[in-house]
Amino acid sequence: MDFISKMFGKEPASKDIAKERLKLILIHDRSDMSPQFLESIKNDIIKVISDYAEVDRDGIEVKYEDDMGSPALVASIPLKNTKKTSRR
Repeated sequence: MDFISKMFGKEPASKDIAKERLKLILIHDRSDMSPQFLESIKNDIIKVISDYAEVDRDGIEVKYEDDMGSPALVASIPLKNTKKTSRR
């Protein structure tokens, strides 16, 4: 059953999980935020957006940018489709 789930994208591949963790570590090195803090923010953003649209979790990118002393957390979250009604 796990093989079928992986074939149809139900679970992210271990290489994708490792890649995402490495990205978070690099972000941490460039900021004062811990990887756990950034992961928590990312998960909270996904929860909120998931109320309104189906999120493509494999394509999510979260970056820390510091443009001339103006730090920003930039998220790119691909959507599969939007929901017609919210869960609220």
